[in-house]
Amino acid sequence: MVKKGNGGYDESQIQVLEGLEAVRKRPSMYIGSTGTKGLHHLMWEIVDNAVDEALAGYCDRINVEVFPDGTVSVSDNGRGIPTGIHPQTGRPAAETVYTVLHAGGKFGGSGYKVSGGLHGVGASVVNALSEWLLLDIKREGGHFRQEFARGVPQTDLTRVGDSDENGTHVRFLPDKEIFEELVFSADTLTVRLRELAFLMGGLTVTLTDHRDNLTETFRYEGGIKSFVSYLNKNKDALHKEPIFFHASREDCQVEVAMQYNDSYAENIYSFANNIHTAEGGSHEAGFKIALTRTLNEYGRRVNVIKEQHANLSGEDIREGLTAVISIRLLAPQFEGQTKTKLGNSELRGIVDSIVGEGLALYLEKNPSVGRKIMEKAVLAAQAREAARKARELTRRKSALEITPLPGKLADCSVSDPSLCELYLVEGDSAAGSAKQGRDRRYQAILPLKGKILNVEKARLDKILGHEEIRVIITAMGTGIGEDFSVSKARYHKVIIMADADIDGSHIRTLLLTFFFRYMQPLITAGYLYIAQPPLYQIKKGKQVQYAYTDADLNKILKELGRGNTNIQRYKGLGEMNAEQLWSTTMNPEHRILLQVQLNEAMVADEIFTILMGDKVEPRRQFIERYARQVTNLDV
Repeated sequence: MVKKGNGGYDESQIQVLEGLEAVRKRPSMYIGSTGTKGLHHLMWEIVDNAVDEALAGYCDRINVEVFPDGTVSVSDNGRGIPTGIHPQTGRPAAETVYTVLHAGGKFGGSGYKVSGGLHGVGASVVNALSEWLLLDIKREGGHFRQEFARGVPQTDLTRVGDSDENGTHVRFLPDKEIFEELVFSADTLTVRLRELAFLMGGLTVTLTDHRDNLTETFRYEGGIKSFVSYLNKNKDALHKEPIFFHASREDCQVEVAMQYNDSYAENIYSFANNIHTAEGGSHEAGFKIALTRTLNEYGRRVNVIKEQHANLSGEDIREGLTAVISIRLLAPQFEGQTKTKLGNSELRGIVDSIVGEGLALYLEKNPSVGRKIMEKAVLAAQAREAARKARELTRRKSALEITPLPGKLADCSVSDPSLCELYLVEGDSAAGSAKQGRDRRYQAILPLKGKILNVEKARLDKILGHEEIRVIITAMGTGIGEDFSVSKARYHKVIIMADADIDGSHIRTLLLTFFFRYMQPLITAGYLYIAQPPLYQIKKGKQVQYAYTDADLNKILKELGRGNTNIQRYKGLGEMNAEQLWSTTMNPEHRILLQVQLNEAMVADEIFTILMGDKVEPRRQFIERYARQVTNLDV
């Protein structure tokens, strides 16, 4: 039934948010989230402004500092934000940049030809979402300062002294009223700042973390060639020097560096005006098209691809490839403020042309490298064909009678994937308890026998020959490789449940490696989780409690006080009966699940390569570096 009347809805109900009110009201619209990712986005907005000065040729040094009080600062030796009166606002230009949305020097004036920050909201959004912000500018012989609180000026822009330097210094404290997380990650900052130094060959970027008294300086004269070498440092390269070429077309500068290694994964990272386009876009599509076409033509010319055989696929040609594509252009069209995909359609053809010409010339001059690349691609094609046949065994048909679900899968009765959970459980004993203790309506149990294959050291055809992996793929329903589709996932929660000991850690790492390499969209969609079983059972009389960490144990013991207390240290899930496993690890009201998130694909690739790859020395160094941070490790 349709209600009549206006229900009190009139012109007085229409809200107009002025100035920076909209940012504080809906912060996620501007920075993506109010969690740790959004917190770091504040930093990137200010850093990007400094990088834009470097892109314009006026800055060669950027300093980032993190302080124990929760504040962070970014300084550069660029031109300094203009301090004169802005003709439209009647206020100083610097104040306008920090208090007015869509105010900046990147909208077509002569201040910047190439820039990453094109929306003009970065500085003002950071100001709006900070408890306080202090802006220092040095230019034209003067040192100017202005203070803000939650986006509102607390002082006028004032000349506080003289200076023979130029540059901008911003220090701010993220607002605890806005953010759920207020701690900046040193690792996250390091990854991004190192990345910027690679992309801007010759730029010096320094990170000082005053919380730990650590300072790191990044400077790479080799630019993205050095970047590719760094990404491949724990892998065996097929050719010593990365392939590199660059060219300019139609006000667009294109740089490409690429190097093949003996792994089976492809890693392509694309950037536009130093912004990482994690979802790719037209520039990445142009690169892939040119790579596939050029190497197929070369393969036929040198008779590696026989006349009677079909062309190699792009997937074959990209096996073992690490590449960085960096473009700079006047008017990039990013999808959204968080800039994850580039949409300029003209770039597909431009990058295609530059890569095609540059790669063809390289192959002509370096035939030995070309042959190595082609031989690897041909082997990949042969393995792909074998994988295609093996994949038929894992593909779910529309009729379950044709390809039934694995016999050992205890499925759930609900069919809506958004309500369904799949527990991957190692060991018959634990799986038995899980099957008995679960909620059969929405919780499915898939027992796994022992440790799955280390996919880091195997091609897809061998992987699909491994029974336990085939069982996982069939149960998931997504397919794999060319057939993979996250939309076909039968469960929107896939939970790895393993023992809390060194064997359990190894099993988790093997499974995480498989999902990262072959079902990464599941991670991106937020479907992958790790169960956290308790480490201890504490009994005092008839009272039973569970502790998930040593800190939990100490807290419980303190609360229980003195008396006869029995503490059981669980060595494995199989030690718990069905009721205990349900109440501690599977009951949504009490369980602890860690969602697996992919914040930095480059870092994840490096870690999986180190932990699961062939080289021993990087693994030893990694263990030595992080050993002190590991807790609850059984040896």
